[in-house]
Amino acid sequence: MNLINEEVTHKVFGEGNIVDHDESVITIDFNEDIKKFVYPDAFGKFITLNDRNVAEALKKVLLKREMEEALERKREEEKERQASEQQRREKPKNPRIYESSQIVFWLDEEEKQRVFTDWQVSTGKIQSGKNKGQLNRVARLRPNSAGLLTARESDQPETKRRILGLYMVNETFSGNLSEDGMVPSHAEFRIELTDQEAEKMLFWNYYVNKNYPHRTTWNSGKFRYFDNVWTAQILKDIIALKTDEEQIKEAKNFLEYFCQMNALDMESIPEANGALKQ
Repeated sequence: MNLINEEVTHKVFGEGNIVDHDESVITIDFNEDIKKFVYPDAFGKFITLNDRNVAEALKKVLLKREMEEALERKREEEKERQASEQQRREKPKNPRIYESSQIVFWLDEEEKQRVFTDWQVSTGKIQSGKNKGQLNRVARLRPNSAGLLTARESDQPETKRRILGLYMVNETFSGNLSEDGMVPSHAEFRIELTDQEAEKMLFWNYYVNKNYPHRTTWNSGKFRYFDNVWTAQILKDIIALKTDEEQIKEAKNFLEYFCQMNALDMESIPEANGALKQ
């Protein structure tokens, strides 16, 4: 939806005109004071469109997007239910490897402060429906899973989400048996990136919604499942990014272990092709 030249009112900055926007950022001129906002988050919270007809049209567009995202979440929940049922039927000594057995977390400020000390993350609680308030169960997670740690600043667009680090899940962990909602790490396979390294490791270089390949939205939810190959791509890029010989060795050992656990050929990992590369 084209909103350029539309007049708006901001709760703090007052009247302005939209001069540019894309899928995740909107730029507004407040009497030659240029401000950028996260799109569409800022609408309804801080910004209103002065033209009622345009506002109604935007509302319909955003509602359609929310419905699409809700449908995608339902698909993921159904996949999880099926995965849980399949794993329940299978023998523990012969587990099936799912192509999206990894998990990516959206860390809040408190978690960012402690995650690299505790090396575990909560899956959070269900936010709606008949199971509201109950712990999220991550049925796909097994010892072959990795936990990807990501964050973005509240005033940044979603495209700026950074990868802060990752870890292999504890070798005794089973997602559908977890009682406390925590996903603990393996004692050995852990990587923390520096701030400078994280700036070069953008999450959306790897993640792509196959139904909407150009979309870079994550409006709600504590975690998402993540493709095994994408995780291997991240590890390869971390190896290339590192300069310390010991850290390079640790990352290579991580990648070797990860590929072994997920039946991946280290020599055949494709280049990343996430939403930012489409």
